Amino acid sequence: MRKAPIARLHDRELPFPRLSLETTGSGVRFWTDAALEAASSVRMGFTERAGGLSSGPYASLNLGRFAGEGEEAARANMRHLMEAAGCAEAALINPQQVHGTRAVMVLDGAPEAIAAADAAAQEGADALVVGVPDVFALLGFADCVPVVMVSPAGAFAVAHAGWRGAHGRIVSKTLGVLADLACAEGAFASRQEAAAACNIYIGPYIHAECFEVSADVHGLFSEEFGRPVCPDASHVDLGAVIRADAVGAGADTRRIADVDACTVCNEDRFFSYRASGGTCGRHGAFVVRK
Repeated sequence: MRKAPIARLHDRELPFPRLSLETTGSGVRFWTDAALEAASSVRMGFTERAGGLSSGPYASLNLGRFAGEGEEAARANMRHLMEAAGCAEAALINPQQVHGTRAVMVLDGAPEAIAAADAAAQEGADALVVGVPDVFALLGFADCVPVVMVSPAGAFAVAHAGWRGAHGRIVSKTLGVLADLACAEGAFASRQEAAAACNIYIGPYIHAECFEVSADVHGLFSEEFGRPVCPDASHVDLGAVIRADAVGAGADTRRIADVDACTVCNEDRFFSYRASGGTCGRHGAFVVRK
């Protein structure tokens, strides 16, 4: 049976974003926005590493299929997360992330359409844009920036912003897709207006003091975004990059919320590729509309 598209919400604004930590009965912990869910039925979360099924350097909620522990273990943790979040019946799409800016769109709820979108995501993608209910969009992270975007017109997106994706403006590109969808449906008169109405959530990532980069990488960000994103000659502030990119695309600063946690400094709570020396699991960013 074909599922109906998400109903429009533009007749009422989304509540301004506010993140809080939720701990489920199974011990899974994630940062979420309860007011957003109450207003729109969109459930989003940035997971911590507790409450999963893995051990060793992957302990315990490892959601990375390509992290080294193996796909079977990661998928077991994904099912565990979906059950903990109350979304066990949703269709999971977890792309193969390639540190680029490609987005896969899921705008048809028919099973064959979702399967086709999933197949496209497995060819390599770093963002998912979803316009139908009951699709659990999940990406994995271990220092890169997780970004969730929700439109009051009904669609949502999740993006993986590594330094290449952040420099390539994956956030503004994905936000633009959400805005264009809203305008096409008649929800807003302009892309700027639609982008300004979206909520944007930034998950845990490697903060500037821990993100030392080469002179070449530093120069790329300084040239593209200006000195404000480069606090000194050898570090880059990816959070500042994401905000600058989003605001440049029309985002309202009041609608940007940040977990404000450094993955390197909080390795007990989040996975960090840099802090672990490269052997670790992946925490996740997920969004689903029930």
